Amino acid sequence: MTPAPSRRRNAAPPREDVLAAAMETIAARGLDGLTMAGLGREVGMSSGHLLYYFRTKDELLLQTLEWSEGRLGAERGALLSREGPVRERLDAYVDLYVPDGPRDPHWTLWLEVWNRSQYADDDARARQAAIEGAWHRDLVALLAEGISRDEFRPVDPARTAARMRALLDGFSVHVAVGIPGTGRPQVLSHVADFITETLLPSRPAA
Repeated sequence: MTPAPSRRRNAAPPREDVLAAAMETIAARGLDGLTMAGLGREVGMSSGHLLYYFRTKDELLLQTLEWSEGRLGAERGALLSREGPVRERLDAYVDLYVPDGPRDPHWTLWLEVWNRSQYADDDARARQAAIEGAWHRDLVALLAEGISRDEFRPVDPARTAARMRALLDGFSVHVAVGIPGTGRPQVLSHVADFITETLLPSRPAA
């Protein structure tokens, strides 16, 4: 009698393995290198099998972004829950937000999902908004804590967070696409100046 095929051998890889492989492909070969057929070969699945799970490439990209954001969210939560001055934790937030450099895989993916969002359905747009909302809420809470400890000026935390994230998004796009003169060190310096000018209490005149 021929033995039955192993369930383990035929089982689809865990969803997280597929999403990790997608991110690794983006990091190594960019978005143009991410195809259903190529990803299927990486994880031992047919492109048809992948489409069964993700339906479209747009959904694969969004789920990969959600997976990546989940990892960043855990890292962000650990950074922001540390003891110490709020300014140090705000600097850590900014450091995590800004891309590492041109073609940063996470930001490459973010830009593509943003670009496709104008054609996305309501569910996809709500999921993107949830990602944005998590970053915003954490920043508002951090600013509010700094104000309550008299480390920051008594600004409106939500309004200031919106302005700061707009600044971070604009500069981060420049870093991710490699616009000359706006590398990561320059951007971190600009944001540090914004924090000093907007949030830190004025020093009394000598």
